[in-house]
Amino acid sequence: MKNRLLNIIEKRKLGIHSGIPSFCCSNKIVIEAILEQSRRFDDLCLIEATSNQVNQYGGYTGMTPMEFRQYTYGIADKIGFDKSKIILGGDHMGPLPWADLPAKEAMKEAKKLVRLCVLAGYKKIHLDTSMRLGDDDVNEKLSYDKIAERGVILYQECEKAYQEMLKSNPDEIKPVFVIGSEVPIPGGIKEQEDGIDVTGIEDFENTILSYKKMFMKYGLDNCWDDIIAIVVQPGVEFGENSVQIYDRNRAQHLSNTLKSYPDIVFEGHSTDYQPPTKLKEMVQDGIAIIKVGPALSFALREGIFALCGMEKELIKDEAKQSHFKEILEYEMLQNPKHWQSYYHGTDLEIENSRKYSFSDRCRYYFIKPRVEQAMQKLFENIDSVEIPWGMLHQYMPLQFNKVRDGILPMKAKELVKDAVICVVDDYNYAVKYNYLISGVL
Repeated sequence: MKNRLLNIIEKRKLGIHSGIPSFCCSNKIVIEAILEQSRRFDDLCLIEATSNQVNQYGGYTGMTPMEFRQYTYGIADKIGFDKSKIILGGDHMGPLPWADLPAKEAMKEAKKLVRLCVLAGYKKIHLDTSMRLGDDDVNEKLSYDKIAERGVILYQECEKAYQEMLKSNPDEIKPVFVIGSEVPIPGGIKEQEDGIDVTGIEDFENTILSYKKMFMKYGLDNCWDDIIAIVVQPGVEFGENSVQIYDRNRAQHLSNTLKSYPDIVFEGHSTDYQPPTKLKEMVQDGIAIIKVGPALSFALREGIFALCGMEKELIKDEAKQSHFKEILEYEMLQNPKHWQSYYHGTDLEIENSRKYSFSDRCRYYFIKPRVEQAMQKLFENIDSVEIPWGMLHQYMPLQFNKVRDGILPMKAKELVKDAVICVVDDYNYAVKYNYLISGVL
Protein backbone atom coordinates (compact mmCIF):
# COMPACT_ATOMS: atom_id res chain seq x y z
CA MET A 1 0.00 0.00 0.00
CA LYS A 2 1.41 3.38 -1.00
CA ASN A 3 1.97 6.30 1.36
CA ARG A 4 -1.03 8.62 0.97
CA LEU A 5 1.16 11.70 1.05
CA LEU A 6 2.37 10.72 -2.42
CA ASN A 7 -1.11 11.60 -3.71
CA ILE A 8 -0.13 15.25 -3.34
CA ILE A 9 2.63 14.78 -5.93
CA GLU A 10 0.35 12.91 -8.34
CA LYS A 11 -2.41 15.51 -8.14
CA ARG A 12 -0.01 18.39 -8.67
CA LYS A 13 1.43 16.69 -11.75
CA LEU A 14 -2.12 16.73 -13.14
CA GLY A 15 -2.47 20.43 -12.38
CA ILE A 16 -4.78 19.87 -9.42
CA HIS A 17 -4.39 22.22 -6.46
CA SER A 18 -3.16 19.98 -3.64
CA GLY A 19 -1.37 20.31 -0.33
CA ILE A 20 -1.64 19.39 3.33
CA PRO A 21 -1.25 21.24 6.62
CA SER A 22 1.24 19.81 9.07
CA PHE A 23 -0.02 20.40 12.60
CA CYS A 24 2.88 20.39 15.03
CA CYS A 25 1.50 20.52 18.56
CA SER A 26 1.23 18.17 21.53
CA ASN A 27 -1.52 19.95 23.47
CA LYS A 28 -4.49 17.66 24.09
CA ILE A 29 -7.18 20.30 23.50
CA VAL A 30 -5.48 21.49 20.31
CA ILE A 31 -5.19 17.97 18.89
CA GLU A 32 -8.81 17.29 19.79
CA ALA A 33 -9.89 20.43 17.93
CA ILE A 34 -7.79 19.53 14.87
CA LEU A 35 -9.20 16.01 14.71
CA GLU A 36 -12.78 17.20 15.15
CA GLN A 37 -12.40 19.59 12.23
CA SER A 38 -10.77 16.86 10.12
CA ARG A 39 -13.70 14.57 10.92
CA ARG A 40 -16.17 17.16 9.65
CA PHE A 41 -14.50 17.07 6.23
CA ASP A 42 -13.44 13.40 6.25
CA ASP A 43 -9.83 14.54 5.86
CA LEU A 44 -6.45 12.98 6.38
CA CYS A 45 -4.75 14.66 9.31
CA LEU A 46 -0.98 15.10 9.52
CA ILE A 47 0.19 15.57 13.12
CA GLU A 48 3.89 15.97 13.83
CA ALA A 49 6.18 16.15 16.84
CA THR A 50 9.65 17.66 16.91
CA SER A 51 12.74 15.94 18.27
CA ASN A 52 12.65 18.37 21.20
CA GLN A 53 9.02 17.53 21.99
CA VAL A 54 9.25 13.76 21.68
CA ASN A 55 12.32 11.53 21.74
CA GLN A 56 13.74 8.40 23.37
CA TYR A 57 14.22 10.33 26.61
CA GLY A 58 10.76 11.88 26.58
CA GLY A 59 11.56 15.38 25.31
CA TYR A 60 9.75 18.25 26.98
CA THR A 61 6.43 16.40 26.73
CA GLY A 62 7.78 13.36 28.57
CA MET A 63 6.75 11.10 25.67
CA THR A 64 8.66 8.66 23.49
CA PRO A 65 7.59 8.28 19.83
CA MET A 66 5.38 5.28 20.66
CA GLU A 67 3.85 7.08 23.63
CA PHE A 68 3.06 10.10 21.44
CA ARG A 69 1.34 7.78 18.98
CA GLN A 70 -0.71 6.22 21.78
CA TYR A 71 -1.49 9.67 23.19
CA THR A 72 -2.72 10.95 19.81
CA TYR A 73 -4.67 7.79 19.07
CA GLY A 74 -6.24 7.99 22.53
CA ILE A 75 -7.58 11.46 21.73
CA ALA A 76 -8.91 10.12 18.42
CA ASP A 77 -10.67 7.25 20.18
CA LYS A 78 -12.23 9.65 22.67
CA ILE A 79 -13.92 11.70 19.94
CA GLY A 80 -14.59 8.83 17.53
CA PHE A 81 -12.07 9.86 14.88
CA ASP A 82 -10.88 7.19 12.44
CA LYS A 83 -7.23 6.57 13.40
CA SER A 84 -6.43 5.31 9.90
CA LYS A 85 -6.81 8.90 8.72
CA ILE A 86 -4.03 10.13 11.03
CA ILE A 87 -0.55 10.45 9.53
CA LEU A 88 2.09 10.80 12.23
CA GLY A 89 5.24 12.72 11.39
CA GLY A 90 8.59 13.48 12.99
CA ASP A 91 9.90 17.02 12.53
CA HIS A 92 13.57 18.01 12.77
CA MET A 93 14.44 14.38 13.40
CA GLY A 94 18.17 14.22 13.84
CA PRO A 95 20.86 15.22 16.31
CA LEU A 96 19.34 18.61 17.28
CA PRO A 97 18.68 17.73 20.97
CA TRP A 98 22.24 16.40 21.27
CA ALA A 99 24.04 18.99 19.16
CA ASP A 100 26.51 19.75 21.97
CA LEU A 101 27.86 16.19 21.84
CA PRO A 102 30.62 15.07 19.47
CA ALA A 103 29.26 14.02 16.08
CA LYS A 104 29.69 10.27 16.67
CA GLU A 105 27.65 10.38 19.90
CA ALA A 106 25.05 12.83 18.59
CA MET A 107 24.42 10.76 15.48
CA LYS A 108 24.16 7.61 17.59
CA GLU A 109 21.32 9.24 19.53
CA ALA A 110 19.72 10.52 16.31
CA LYS A 111 19.77 7.00 14.83
CA LYS A 112 17.96 5.68 17.92
CA LEU A 113 15.34 8.41 17.57
CA VAL A 114 14.51 7.91 13.89
CA ARG A 115 14.40 4.15 14.37
CA LEU A 116 11.85 4.52 17.18
CA CYS A 117 9.77 6.89 15.03
CA VAL A 118 9.55 4.41 12.17
CA LEU A 119 8.75 1.51 14.52
CA ALA A 120 6.02 3.65 16.09
CA GLY A 121 4.37 4.02 12.69
CA TYR A 122 5.44 7.53 11.74
CA LYS A 123 4.96 7.83 7.97
CA LYS A 124 6.63 11.17 7.34
CA ILE A 125 10.13 11.84 8.65
CA HIS A 126 11.97 15.14 8.33
CA LEU A 127 15.67 14.29 8.36
CA ASP A 128 17.38 17.38 9.75
CA THR A 129 21.17 17.22 10.03
CA SER A 130 21.83 20.86 9.27
CA MET A 131 23.21 21.88 12.67
CA ARG A 132 26.85 21.86 13.78
CA LEU A 133 27.68 19.14 16.27
CA GLY A 134 30.05 19.29 19.22
CA ASP A 135 33.28 18.65 17.35
CA ASP A 136 32.41 20.44 14.09
CA ASP A 137 34.54 23.48 13.29
CA VAL A 138 32.60 26.52 14.54
CA ASN A 139 34.39 28.72 12.02
CA GLU A 140 33.19 26.77 8.99
CA LYS A 141 29.73 26.33 7.54
CA LEU A 142 28.71 22.68 7.30
CA SER A 143 29.14 21.48 3.73
CA TYR A 144 26.18 20.24 1.71
CA ASP A 145 27.88 16.86 1.47
CA LYS A 146 28.35 16.49 5.23
CA ILE A 147 24.74 17.46 5.91
CA ALA A 148 23.54 15.03 3.23
CA GLU A 149 25.80 12.19 4.38
CA ARG A 150 24.47 12.44 7.92
CA GLY A 151 20.94 12.54 6.54
CA VAL A 152 21.52 9.43 4.45
CA ILE A 153 22.94 7.61 7.49
CA LEU A 154 19.68 8.37 9.31
CA TYR A 155 17.68 7.33 6.26
CA GLN A 156 19.50 3.96 6.36
CA GLU A 157 18.45 3.50 9.98
CA CYS A 158 14.85 4.24 9.02
CA GLU A 159 15.03 1.73 6.19
CA LYS A 160 16.33 -0.98 8.53
CA ALA A 161 13.45 -0.36 10.91
CA TYR A 162 10.95 -0.45 8.05
CA GLN A 163 12.33 -3.76 6.78
CA GLU A 164 11.88 -5.18 10.30
CA MET A 165 8.22 -4.09 10.24
CA LEU A 166 7.67 -5.80 6.87
CA LYS A 167 8.52 -9.15 8.42
CA SER A 168 5.42 -9.03 10.61
CA ASN A 169 3.26 -6.98 8.22
CA PRO A 170 4.00 -7.32 4.48
CA ASP A 171 1.51 -4.50 3.78
CA GLU A 172 3.28 -1.99 6.02
CA ILE A 173 3.26 1.47 4.41
CA LYS A 174 6.69 2.91 3.76
CA PRO A 175 7.51 6.30 5.26
CA VAL A 176 8.29 9.26 3.02
CA PHE A 177 11.05 11.69 3.86
CA VAL A 178 11.64 15.41 3.92
CA ILE A 179 15.16 16.81 3.74
CA GLY A 180 16.68 20.26 4.20
CA SER A 181 16.29 22.85 6.92
CA GLU A 182 16.32 26.37 5.53
CA VAL A 183 14.73 27.68 8.72
CA PRO A 184 15.77 28.87 12.17
CA ILE A 185 15.40 26.50 15.13
CA PRO A 186 11.85 25.28 15.81
CA GLY A 187 9.55 27.80 17.48
CA GLY A 188 10.35 31.03 15.65
CA ILE A 189 13.25 33.47 15.51
CA LYS A 190 14.74 34.76 18.76
CA GLU A 191 15.63 38.25 17.57
CA GLN A 192 13.77 40.91 15.60
CA GLU A 193 14.87 40.70 11.97
CA ASP A 194 14.37 43.20 9.18
CA GLY A 195 13.79 40.55 6.56
CA ILE A 196 14.16 36.88 5.79
CA ASP A 197 16.19 35.69 2.83
CA VAL A 198 14.45 33.35 0.42
CA THR A 199 16.31 30.12 -0.29
CA GLY A 200 18.54 30.56 -3.30
CA ILE A 201 18.28 28.31 -6.34
CA GLU A 202 21.90 27.21 -5.87
CA ASP A 203 21.27 26.18 -2.24
CA PHE A 204 18.15 24.24 -3.21
CA GLU A 205 19.83 22.40 -6.09
CA ASN A 206 23.02 21.72 -4.11
CA THR A 207 20.90 20.03 -1.45
CA ILE A 208 19.39 17.74 -4.08
CA LEU A 209 22.75 17.05 -5.72
CA SER A 210 24.47 16.20 -2.43
CA TYR A 211 21.73 13.84 -1.31
CA LYS A 212 21.66 12.02 -4.64
CA LYS A 213 25.45 11.73 -4.51
CA MET A 214 25.37 10.32 -0.97
CA PHE A 215 22.60 7.87 -1.80
CA MET A 216 24.84 6.52 -4.55
CA LYS A 217 27.87 6.45 -2.24
CA TYR A 218 25.97 4.24 0.20
CA GLY A 219 24.56 1.99 -2.53
CA LEU A 220 21.03 3.35 -2.22
CA ASP A 221 20.52 4.28 -5.86
CA ASN A 222 16.70 4.06 -5.90
CA CYS A 223 16.05 5.67 -2.54
CA TRP A 224 15.66 9.22 -3.85
CA ASP A 225 12.11 8.15 -4.75
CA ASP A 226 11.31 8.18 -1.01
CA ILE A 227 12.04 11.92 -0.76
CA ILE A 228 8.75 13.81 -1.03
CA ALA A 229 9.79 17.34 -0.08
CA ILE A 230 12.60 19.75 0.66
CA VAL A 231 12.32 22.34 3.40
CA VAL A 232 12.96 25.79 2.02
CA GLN A 233 12.70 29.31 3.35
CA PRO A 234 10.14 31.09 1.14
CA GLY A 235 10.46 34.34 3.09
CA VAL A 236 8.05 33.71 5.99
CA GLU A 237 8.79 33.80 9.69
CA PHE A 238 7.48 35.04 12.99
CA GLY A 239 9.17 36.23 16.15
CA GLU A 240 8.44 37.71 19.50
CA ASN A 241 6.38 40.57 18.11
CA SER A 242 6.65 40.33 14.33
CA VAL A 243 5.44 38.37 11.32
CA GLN A 244 7.18 38.22 7.94
CA ILE A 245 4.39 37.93 5.35
CA TYR A 246 4.78 35.79 2.25
CA ASP A 247 5.61 37.70 -0.92
CA ARG A 248 5.29 35.41 -3.90
CA ASN A 249 7.25 37.82 -6.09
CA ARG A 250 10.32 37.39 -3.89
CA ALA A 251 9.93 33.61 -4.00
CA GLN A 252 9.18 33.40 -7.73
CA HIS A 253 12.67 32.21 -8.70
CA LEU A 254 12.35 29.37 -6.22
CA SER A 255 8.86 28.28 -7.27
CA ASN A 256 9.86 28.42 -10.95
CA THR A 257 12.85 26.15 -10.25
CA LEU A 258 10.57 23.54 -8.67
CA LYS A 259 8.94 22.97 -12.08
CA SER A 260 12.11 21.11 -13.08
CA TYR A 261 11.59 18.69 -10.18
CA PRO A 262 8.01 17.40 -10.55
CA ASP A 263 8.47 14.51 -8.11
CA ILE A 264 8.98 16.68 -5.03
CA VAL A 265 7.33 19.66 -3.36
CA PHE A 266 8.50 22.26 -0.91
CA GLU A 267 7.78 22.11 2.80
CA GLY A 268 7.37 25.47 4.50
CA HIS A 269 8.03 25.88 8.21
CA SER A 270 7.01 28.78 10.45
CA THR A 271 3.93 29.60 8.36
CA ASP A 272 2.14 30.61 11.57
CA TYR A 273 0.13 33.87 11.56
CA GLN A 274 0.16 34.19 7.77
CA PRO A 275 -3.04 35.54 6.17
CA PRO A 276 -5.05 32.64 4.70
CA THR A 277 -4.80 34.13 1.21
CA LYS A 278 -1.00 34.06 1.52
CA LEU A 279 -1.08 30.46 2.72
CA LYS A 280 -3.07 29.58 -0.40
CA GLU A 281 -0.51 31.38 -2.58
CA MET A 282 2.23 29.36 -0.92
CA VAL A 283 0.49 26.09 -1.79
CA GLN A 284 -0.09 27.29 -5.34
CA ASP A 285 3.62 28.12 -5.59
CA GLY A 286 4.73 24.61 -4.62
CA ILE A 287 4.96 24.91 -0.84
CA ALA A 288 2.48 22.10 -0.58
CA ILE A 289 3.27 21.05 3.00
CA ILE A 290 2.61 24.00 5.29
CA LYS A 291 3.65 23.53 8.88
CA VAL A 292 1.98 25.32 11.79
CA GLY A 293 2.66 25.03 15.50
CA PRO A 294 2.77 27.99 17.87
CA ALA A 295 -0.21 29.68 16.19
CA LEU A 296 -2.35 26.76 17.35
CA SER A 297 -1.34 26.99 21.00
CA PHE A 298 -1.45 30.81 20.74
CA ALA A 299 -5.11 30.51 19.72
CA LEU A 300 -5.72 28.15 22.64
CA ARG A 301 -4.12 30.62 25.06
CA GLU A 302 -6.07 33.48 23.51
CA GLY A 303 -9.34 31.62 23.99
CA ILE A 304 -8.51 30.75 27.58
CA PHE A 305 -7.56 34.35 28.36
CA ALA A 306 -10.91 35.46 26.92
CA LEU A 307 -12.65 33.11 29.34
CA CYS A 308 -10.54 34.55 32.16
CA GLY A 309 -11.82 38.04 31.31
CA MET A 310 -15.42 36.87 31.43
CA GLU A 311 -14.80 34.90 34.63
CA LYS A 312 -13.64 38.01 36.47
CA GLU A 313 -16.76 39.87 35.40
CA LEU A 314 -19.22 37.07 36.16
CA ILE A 315 -17.71 35.59 39.33
CA LYS A 316 -16.87 38.43 41.69
CA ASP A 317 -15.70 36.30 44.60
CA GLU A 318 -11.94 36.09 44.03
CA ALA A 319 -11.69 32.98 46.19
CA LYS A 320 -13.87 31.14 43.64
CA GLN A 321 -11.97 32.35 40.58
CA SER A 322 -9.51 30.07 38.76
CA HIS A 323 -6.63 32.62 38.67
CA PHE A 324 -5.41 30.87 35.55
CA LYS A 325 -3.37 33.82 34.26
CA GLU A 326 -1.67 34.38 37.60
CA ILE A 327 -0.81 30.68 38.02
CA LEU A 328 0.57 30.48 34.47
CA GLU A 329 2.75 33.54 35.14
CA TYR A 330 4.00 32.06 38.40
CA GLU A 331 5.01 28.81 36.71
CA MET A 332 6.83 30.68 33.95
CA LEU A 333 8.77 32.76 36.48
CA GLN A 334 9.65 29.70 38.55
CA ASN A 335 11.19 27.95 35.54
CA PRO A 336 12.25 30.50 32.91
CA LYS A 337 14.35 28.22 30.70
CA HIS A 338 11.70 27.91 27.98
CA TRP A 339 11.29 31.66 27.40
CA GLN A 340 14.25 33.55 28.84
CA SER A 341 16.43 33.55 25.72
CA TYR A 342 13.49 34.43 23.45
CA TYR A 343 12.14 37.59 25.07
CA HIS A 344 13.88 40.95 25.19
CA GLY A 345 13.26 44.53 26.31
CA THR A 346 12.13 46.20 29.50
CA ASP A 347 10.60 44.27 32.39
CA LEU A 348 7.14 45.30 31.21
CA GLU A 349 7.84 44.27 27.61
CA ILE A 350 9.12 40.88 28.74
CA GLU A 351 6.10 40.43 31.01
CA ASN A 352 3.80 41.12 28.08
CA SER A 353 5.77 38.75 25.87
CA ARG A 354 5.29 35.94 28.34
CA LYS A 355 1.56 36.35 27.80
CA TYR A 356 1.17 37.56 24.25
CA SER A 357 4.30 36.82 22.19
CA PHE A 358 3.78 35.15 18.83
CA SER A 359 6.56 32.76 19.86
CA ASP A 360 4.06 31.52 22.47
CA ARG A 361 6.60 30.10 24.86
CA CYS A 362 3.88 29.75 27.50
CA ARG A 363 2.77 26.59 25.67
CA TYR A 364 5.56 24.72 27.46
CA TYR A 365 3.84 25.38 30.79
CA PHE A 366 0.34 24.17 29.93
CA ILE A 367 1.31 20.65 31.03
CA LYS A 368 2.19 21.82 34.55
CA PRO A 369 -0.28 20.27 37.04
CA ARG A 370 -1.24 23.59 38.66
CA VAL A 371 -1.86 25.16 35.25
CA GLU A 372 -4.00 22.21 34.16
CA GLN A 373 -5.97 22.38 37.40
CA ALA A 374 -6.55 26.11 36.99
CA MET A 375 -7.76 25.59 33.43
CA GLN A 376 -10.23 22.94 34.57
CA LYS A 377 -11.47 25.26 37.33
CA LEU A 378 -11.89 28.03 34.76
CA PHE A 379 -13.97 25.78 32.51
CA GLU A 380 -16.15 24.72 35.44
CA ASN A 381 -16.66 28.34 36.51
CA ILE A 382 -17.66 29.48 33.02
CA ASP A 383 -20.06 26.56 32.60
CA SER A 384 -21.68 27.36 35.95
CA VAL A 385 -22.88 30.80 34.85
CA GLU A 386 -24.81 32.26 31.94
CA ILE A 387 -22.66 34.42 29.68
CA PRO A 388 -24.53 37.45 28.32
CA TRP A 389 -24.39 37.40 24.55
CA GLY A 390 -23.04 40.93 24.47
CA MET A 391 -20.17 39.92 26.74
CA LEU A 392 -19.40 36.87 24.60
CA HIS A 393 -19.34 39.14 21.55
CA GLN A 394 -16.91 41.46 23.34
CA TYR A 395 -14.43 38.74 24.27
CA MET A 396 -14.93 36.11 21.54
CA PRO A 397 -16.64 37.73 18.52
CA LEU A 398 -15.93 34.87 16.08
CA GLN A 399 -17.30 32.30 18.50
CA PHE A 400 -20.32 34.53 19.18
CA ASN A 401 -21.32 34.28 15.52
CA LYS A 402 -21.35 30.49 15.72
CA VAL A 403 -23.21 30.46 19.04
CA ARG A 404 -25.78 32.87 17.63
CA ASP A 405 -26.27 30.68 14.57
CA GLY A 406 -26.67 27.51 16.63
CA ILE A 407 -23.44 25.97 15.32
CA LEU A 408 -21.43 26.11 18.55
CA PRO A 409 -22.60 25.34 22.11
CA MET A 410 -21.75 28.01 24.66
CA LYS A 411 -19.56 25.70 26.73
CA ALA A 412 -16.12 26.75 27.90
CA LYS A 413 -14.06 23.99 26.30
CA GLU A 414 -16.01 24.17 23.04
CA LEU A 415 -15.44 27.93 22.82
CA VAL A 416 -11.71 27.46 23.33
CA LYS A 417 -11.49 24.62 20.81
CA ASP A 418 -13.26 26.79 18.27
CA ALA A 419 -10.56 29.45 18.69
CA VAL A 420 -8.09 26.77 17.55
CA ILE A 421 -10.40 25.70 14.72
CA CYS A 422 -10.30 29.25 13.35
CA VAL A 423 -6.57 28.69 12.73
CA VAL A 424 -7.19 25.22 11.28
CA ASP A 425 -9.72 26.81 8.91
CA ASP A 426 -7.02 29.09 7.49
CA TYR A 427 -5.03 26.02 6.50
CA ASN A 428 -8.07 24.23 5.08
CA TYR A 429 -8.69 27.30 2.94
CA ALA A 430 -5.09 27.14 1.72
CA VAL A 431 -5.16 23.52 0.57
CA LYS A 432 -8.75 23.13 -0.65
CA TYR A 433 -10.83 24.52 -3.51
CA ASN A 434 -13.92 26.55 -2.72
CA TYR A 435 -13.34 26.61 1.03
CA LEU A 436 -14.67 29.86 2.46
CA ILE A 437 -14.06 31.20 5.94
CA SER A 438 -15.23 34.39 7.56
CA GLY A 439 -13.08 37.40 6.79
CA VAL A 440 -10.99 35.81 4.02
CA LEU A 441 -12.53 37.50 1.03
